[in-house]
Amino acid sequence: MNELTGIRNTLLAEQIEEQIYEYVTQRGLSPGERLPNEFEMANMFGVGRSTVREAVKILVSRGVLETKRGSGTYVREIMPKDLDPLNLRDIEDKVSLAMDLVDLRLILEPGIAELAAYSATPEEVSRLITKCNLVEEKIRRGEPYIHEDIDFHTYIARCSKNKVVEQLISIIETAVLMFVNVTHKQLTEETITTHRAITDAIAEHDPIGARTAMTMHIAYNRNLIKEIKAKEHGN
Repeated sequence: MNELTGIRNTLLAEQIEEQIYEYVTQRGLSPGERLPNEFEMANMFGVGRSTVREAVKILVSRGVLETKRGSGTYVREIMPKDLDPLNLRDIEDKVSLAMDLVDLRLILEPGIAELAAYSATPEEVSRLITKCNLVEEKIRRGEPYIHEDIDFHTYIARCSKNKVVEQLISIIETAVLMFVNVTHKQLTEETITTHRAITDAIAEHDPIGARTAMTMHIAYNRNLIKEIKAKEHGN
């Protein structure tokens, strides 16, 4: 595993750490109560067992959870109120970070989609369609799709034939979804429509269509983040 892949995995583990924390607090679990096992949490959050394991390790290191060999994972202490894997203490900081990352996506990803439309082979197009279908299927079923969404965009970067770009997009996508994940579910229909448009344009080797569809896809995320920011300011 290279350094960039490691960064992506760390970011994803921190995202799941926050979701486990929310699961514990929303259900009002008390010290000593047992959490679901790795298989159940992996299905619950739509990630692999290794990601859940790393997220649990972070919470154990912070004294929030404890693991008992052969028994499972338990709540150890009352949840610290300032737990924040991004070390951002308020919604304003998180919104600002998310907006910066989405702006970076607006600079990078439309051009990457355009390159993919020029360069994708028939085999790559087939795999991209499969990935697009999987995201849509999970959305239709109401299941978590963060991991599949990251893979979809990362694979578009792979189709552009630049390994560094692929790794970079993987990290940016993961980081954006650390904040956008909850709100992203409000854009399910927009996600389906734009993912399909991006995929179709790449399959048809239509670079202008691919760029336009990708710009629209990211713009939906950007507008939603702006709405969140306005709501926090009472506008």
